Amino acid sequence: MSTPTLTRAGKVPRQLAPHGKGSDNHSRGFAGKFTVNALLILGCAYMVFPVLWLFFASTKSASDLYATGAYALGHPAFFENVTAVLNQDGGMFLRWMANSMFYAAFGAIFGGLISVMAGYAFDKFQFRGKDSFFGVVLVGVLIPNTATVLPMYLLASVFGLTNTVWAILIPVLCNPFGVYLARVYSAAYVPSETLEAARVDGAGPVRSFFSLGLPMMLPGYVTIALFQFVGVWNNFMLPLVMLQDQQLLPVSVGISIWQGYSLPQPEFTPMVITGSLLSVIPLLVAFILLQRFWKSGLTAGSVK
Repeated sequence: MSTPTLTRAGKVPRQLAPHGKGSDNHSRGFAGKFTVNALLILGCAYMVFPVLWLFFASTKSASDLYATGAYALGHPAFFENVTAVLNQDGGMFLRWMANSMFYAAFGAIFGGLISVMAGYAFDKFQFRGKDSFFGVVLVGVLIPNTATVLPMYLLASVFGLTNTVWAILIPVLCNPFGVYLARVYSAAYVPSETLEAARVDGAGPVRSFFSLGLPMMLPGYVTIALFQFVGVWNNFMLPLVMLQDQQLLPVSVGISIWQGYSLPQPEFTPMVITGSLLSVIPLLVAFILLQRFWKSGLTAGSVK
């Protein structure tokens, strides 16, 4: 057996890696980074390019929409299109936006709170049939919302709630995915030892939740509220079936009505595009204002 040759300092020289091994590792690392970055770029393009198209198309008149490129600025008619949208039917678009804001904010605040309370109860409380009930919640996550529209309409008609705001507000209080997500947050962010210490100090379950559990789950609450806000804002089938009064419609259904008008009346097409662009702004504002709470939920611990 050959012994390693000592250098002048009396140390064994570091053995070099076999020829080509380092370059292979570098190539694999580069290929992995390139693949991940390429997928991220494609995902960003998939989300950003439709919004960019809305912006460019909202600057065009009805004739310029088909005479210019998709991502080219047409005749500077943006402010004219906005004015037409806001003045159509006596400002009905603003009414639709206010309705959507009301429905989405109600669902985000109260529906998110109910989801957090339910997830907290599933995680921290022990009661008979707990796993079975949670299994029903998971089944609710798998059922698409469009499949429940007709049963909810039949129930609402029995209680005389159709064509009222309650036909929209009551269903948005139930969010099975929010309950599941809240249970995950409760298990990760609310230590059982803290709740036990509060119980020893005389705090009941309700006080423990609002004084300890809810503040610790605040990032989860904001996340669930954001998902709920976006879901209610984009909800289409439920208000389409439940509501007949245009004064109660959300902006998603209202723009679809204008879309139907655009077939015989092409001047409605720029209004539909501009209205769609304006309807995206509240969602962007909500994410920008609440992103710091959302990010803190991914990095911060609950026990300080």
